[in-house]
Amino acid sequence: MALLTLPTAGAISASAATSSSSPSPSSFAIRSLQAAARGGCLHTGERTKPAAGTVWLGNSLYQSNPLTAYIPMASAAAAAASTAVRSSLIEPDGGALVDLVVPPEERAARKAEAAGLPSVGIGAIDLEWVHVISEGWASPLRGFMREEEYLQSLHFNCLRMDDGSVVNMSLPIVLAIGDAEKAAIGDSPDVTLVGPGGDHVAILRGKSPPCGLITWGLDKSHETPCTPRVQIFKHNKEERIARTWGTTAPGLPYVEQVITPAGNWLIGGDLEVLEPIKYNDGLDHYRLSPKQLRKEFDKRGADAVFAFQLRNPVHNGHALLMNDTRRRLLEMGYKNPLLLLHPLGGFTKADDVPLAVRMEQHSKVLEDGVLDPETTIVAIFPSPMHYAGPTEVQWHAKARINAGANFYIVGRDPAGMGHPLEKRDLYDPDHGKKVLRMAPGLEKLNILPFRVAAYDSSAKKMAFFDPSRAKDFLFISGTKLACAFVEQIELELERIWISTV
Repeated sequence: MALLTLPTAGAISASAATSSSSPSPSSFAIRSLQAAARGGCLHTGERTKPAAGTVWLGNSLYQSNPLTAYIPMASAAAAAASTAVRSSLIEPDGGALVDLVVPPEERAARKAEAAGLPSVGIGAIDLEWVHVISEGWASPLRGFMREEEYLQSLHFNCLRMDDGSVVNMSLPIVLAIGDAEKAAIGDSPDVTLVGPGGDHVAILRGKSPPCGLITWGLDKSHETPCTPRVQIFKHNKEERIARTWGTTAPGLPYVEQVITPAGNWLIGGDLEVLEPIKYNDGLDHYRLSPKQLRKEFDKRGADAVFAFQLRNPVHNGHALLMNDTRRRLLEMGYKNPLLLLHPLGGFTKADDVPLAVRMEQHSKVLEDGVLDPETTIVAIFPSPMHYAGPTEVQWHAKARINAGANFYIVGRDPAGMGHPLEKRDLYDPDHGKKVLRMAPGLEKLNILPFRVAAYDSSAKKMAFFDPSRAKDFLFISGTKLACAFVEQIELELERIWISTV
């Protein structure tokens, strides 16, 4: 696995550094403050203006397609990309992307079949996992895990293919059911999954997995390898929690939301999703599948794609990092590296900034040129968040392989959180990037660990932290920054109200 060491503070280019001057009362500042009031943050740095010959469509990326909001005039007449999904930069796990959405011409028949099958109700987070699996983010997985897949994931963080190769799979992707649902399913080979709104979402099939996964050492004397029925097995919650999070302490968000109230059985099988998953929240145009992303990378002629995941607003430290990463890739000889700005869009804990606010803020970052819209794609990664530290960050990296990214930026304490009972981090903040360098199945992905960025009071701009003069640097998280601006807005609103009475 290649490792790119990003530059020291002294190697920062002037173009990547951001200004410390106070924002003028521009429309950008006003919009950012409005976003901050709902959890966003303000950008006051130097901005890269859209390239000459670029047409801006509409007033905001927030209400437009992120792939077409900026159209270079010079390439407007370019030939359409091939309909074949190429793997120009990196092969998906298993060699091919999984696509489990039923073709339009077959949907009526599948829906009629689903109406006559035993059913299992699924919640909003289960639906997010159906979305993830159906689009191929977890390729080569073709459904909720059977027991052999679950055990490999839980104990080895990977799945072994029938050719002996290994793909990373650090998080078990499973569906829990209760005793009553288990009894209702009986001997039925297939089950209908019913969404939170009562609609039929998918059929869970009992056919054997065609993706080539080995069932290592399991006692199969009681069944044939191709038993045509869904598989139901015991859900040992304590073991699952302990091995995934490294603790069973109370207060883990995903555990409390999903696992604790879940049933005592897990059901596995292949998915056939009846319709593409849509949320109808005004953000579906940002939910680009791995197939769509790979096509877009090829269409833009990318020779490198570096992915950056976040679950809070972009701040100037992030912008410094992403712009400087592109500069370094150009110095390494790449001609057209693209940034995949890929915020997590599934379940997050209550104190994270809401997705709609984050996406509005991200759109303003592109609109105002803080990040170059010509070399940036903003899309939503639909996975729920576990906050499982080094275990989960492997999943985040693996999913970006399937999306076509060949570089992955990892920072301090990725996918981590504070200990739920003690005043300390739950995980060592450096272990995530170290684990990614060693994780089985991730060898083909280039890991980009980055230096921490902070405000350099001596240079009066954002810069990478220099430990030799630590006192010159001011650290503030995106969450703290948002809170500070909320307080500022409240004071300003109070001043305006007083002046009008």
